[in-house]
Amino acid sequence: MIGRIRTYLIRYSRLQTGTVSYLTLVQEAELGLNLEISHEKSRLNEMLAEISTAEHDAGRLPLSCLVKVQGSKGQGDNFYKLCEKMGMGEWRTLKQDENFLKDLIHKCREFWRDEANFQKFS
Repeated sequence: MIGRIRTYLIRYSRLQTGTVSYLTLVQEAELGLNLEISHEKSRLNEMLAEISTAEHDAGRLPLSCLVKVQGSKGQGDNFYKLCEKMGMGEWRTLKQDENFLKDLIHKCREFWRDEANFQKFS
């Protein structure tokens, strides 16, 4: 399932604009999770964190920056806390920086739209 999520997000970053909702991710990546069930939503959050941590450890950007929390302007606290764990700064400061998320999304798209990066790392 982690492989499907990662592949979907890489493809999304190359072909789409904006962010993808949790629900759209679950449906389009055919994950079979029910987001109404708290432990299934938590499982998705854990998988997104695992993918982003692995990407960061490999010197790439966290793909979960592309996944938007439904009904919010962007990311939830967990995303920023993950960024803090990855050494990007204090999570509250990151959350208040209106350019942080925009820049992360832009750099993520730029990286994956580069054909050489896509061929080497996807």
